[in-house]
Amino acid sequence: MPKQKKLKDNYKENIKPFQPKPPYVSNCIKAFIVGGIICTIGEAIQNFYITFFDFSEKNAGNPTVATLILLSALLTGIGIYDKIGQFAGAGSAVPVTGFANSMTSAALEHKSEGIVLGVATNMFKLAGNVIVFGVVAAYVVGIIRYTLHLLW
Repeated sequence: MPKQKKLKDNYKENIKPFQPKPPYVSNCIKAFIVGGIICTIGEAIQNFYITFFDFSEKNAGNPTVATLILLSALLTGIGIYDKIGQFAGAGSAVPVTGFANSMTSAALEHKSEGIVLGVATNMFKLAGNVIVFGVVAAYVVGIIRYTLHLLW
C-alpha cells in the first residue's frame, strides 16, 4: 500500500508542469463585472417599481426579486443564462438569479419524466437544501441577536 501511495504522489508531481494555469485574475474580473451588471439591472428594476408604481424603497424589494427570478428563469429556458454562467462563473451564480437558474435547469433537465415526478421533484432537490440552510441560519442568528439584546 505505501508503494501505491508513493506512485500516486509521484504521478501528481510529474504532471504539474503540463497542466494549464487557471486564469484567476481574468476569472475574478469577469465574475465581478457580470455580477455587478446583474446587480445594476436589479437596481434599475427597483427604481422602475419605485418611480412608476409608487412603491417605497422597502416595498419595491419583493417585486424586484420576483422580476429577477422570472428573467433568470426565462433566460435559462432559452439557453442564454447558461452562456452567461460559462463566461462569468461565480459572477452569475451568487445573486438570486443564480439560484433561479439552478432550479430552472434542474426542472428542464427532468421534464421528460413528467411534471410531478420529474420537474417538481428534481427542481426542489436543490431548493430544499437551500431553504433548510436558510431557515436554520436565520434561527441561529435570531437566537444570537435575541441573547445579545437581553444582555445589553
